[in-house]
Amino acid sequence: MLSIGDTAPDFTLISAENESVSLSDFRGQQVVLFFYPKADTPGCTTQACGFRDNFPVIESANGTVIGISPDDPAALAKWKAKLTLPYALLSDADHQVAEMYGVWGEKKMYGKAYMGIVRSHFVVDAEGKLADVQVKISPQDSVEQALKTLQ
Repeated sequence: MLSIGDTAPDFTLISAENESVSLSDFRGQQVVLFFYPKADTPGCTTQACGFRDNFPVIESANGTVIGISPDDPAALAKWKAKLTLPYALLSDADHQVAEMYGVWGEKKMYGKAYMGIVRSHFVVDAEGKLADVQVKISPQDSVEQALKTLQ
């Protein structure tokens, strides 16, 4: 499991715009990296809109936001346009990055177990180190906690 002070694992994924995006592209900025289960679902929309609504505050702290889910780029693009999200959404279809960050795990719904993204966020400082690690966090608490860490 990753801890505060660890170097954030670097990765390259495809964005909603079908471009390659790497975490290392943002070195020198703080990055709120949030993992969510599925675009256009209630909890994920709450989390994404919370970061959208606080984006000016995040930018003023020399920060940005990256959302990661297993959704394909077309689904991400549709959701990004619908919610006017001002930050990157990345597709982790094979959940390789989620596994690197320890947020791919067993979940349960209606008594059935399945594997999926555990809602989480990580704040990466300007040097690429983890400043905040929150796994299994509610959408509202994720936004609130990330903002506290950035300031």
